[in-house]
Amino acid sequence: MSVLLGQIINELGGSLEGGSAEIEISRIAPLETAGPGELAFLNNPRYQSQLAASRAACVIVAPAMRDAALARGACIVTPDPYVYFARVTQLWKREHAAGKPHGVHPSAVVDPEATVDPTAFIGPLCVVERGARIGANTVLKARVNVGERCVIGERCIIHPGVVIGADGFGFAPSKGEWVKIEQLGAVRIGNDVEIGANTCIDRGALEDTVIEDSVKLDNLIQIAHNVHIGHHTAMAGCTAVAGSTKIGAHCIIAGAASIIGHLTIADNVHISTNTVVMRSIPRAGHYTGVFPFDDNANWEKNAATLRQLYKLRERVKALEQTIKNDG
Repeated sequence: MSVLLGQIINELGGSLEGGSAEIEISRIAPLETAGPGELAFLNNPRYQSQLAASRAACVIVAPAMRDAALARGACIVTPDPYVYFARVTQLWKREHAAGKPHGVHPSAVVDPEATVDPTAFIGPLCVVERGARIGANTVLKARVNVGERCVIGERCIIHPGVVIGADGFGFAPSKGEWVKIEQLGAVRIGNDVEIGANTCIDRGALEDTVIEDSVKLDNLIQIAHNVHIGHHTAMAGCTAVAGSTKIGAHCIIAGAASIIGHLTIADNVHISTNTVVMRSIPRAGHYTGVFPFDDNANWEKNAATLRQLYKLRERVKALEQTIKNDG
């Protein structure tokens, strides 16, 4: 199956230059491997050399790359090629989908006291427990478990193996034993949220764990009880967030980051991969903390020294300048 370039332009806008609206596109492909009949995109100027050599039928480019793209053939010029590419993939899926799924798969188990919108889809082997609510046009793919009284909003995509509303990790120590703290809250998930495969979101101990609108969570993420994640925050795979931490809106948490409990992270914070966040972050910005492991006592001494390294550097520079001037 194919889509005409003119159809893409009519749906998504952009300026088609150097080619015909009647060109048929049979596939979306990477720039370096795209061939005749295929659509590619260039987002980073560093890959301009691939543009000149590309055999793609058409390439999506920014205005700054227009002339270079025209030198090789047809192009769609748009302010943000990466976002345009994303919207092309959505258009492609709509055009080639077998039909929008809805209803409850025969192998799924939905409690009679749960509420599932008629436009939602509950996939194979899913479990939706008592009092849970699933919003309009939300898709639960295979083996998703939605716990008692948990709420998922509209237009969400929940990938296979996700567990929403398992008990949070709560135990009180008593005379060498552990006394379970019953987790009496639930999980509330907003609209347009996407949750990757095998991610776990624990129910709250007393209040609910909250995932606001348009949050995007990757695979294999752990969200502990009573965490609150602000709208449009994105979190990459293998990240773990401990209990009662509040993460702001429009944050980006890179893969395998760890955030300890009871912290507050401001809006518009970017945390680098493998960073361990051990204190609250009150201001927007990009934060990184990758440090080799060691015996804990040595690690603490080195970490304390490392925090003073810049001041020490400036003192050494000042001392060198003084010696130079005295000489």
